[in-house]
Amino acid sequence: MAAKDAQPSYEAARDELAEIVESLEDGSATLEESLKLWERGEELAKICQQWLDGAKKKLDAAKNSAKSEEQ
Repeated sequence: MAAKDAQPSYEAARDELAEIVESLEDGSATLEESLKLWERGEELAKICQQWLDGAKKKLDAAKNSAKSEEQ
């Protein structure tokens, strides 16, 4: 992520989240590291959900637009 305020793309957030899950599952991190990883994972999950919600809104809008054009 280039800037602190910049949000990663869906793909970047998903990939980083997958890496975090893998790190947590292997159990080699200390408790403190695991908590930091978990917190970052929560942030990334929210970012992914925001991207998915936005995509769903765009799809719904496109469907509604296509339906109104058909009528």
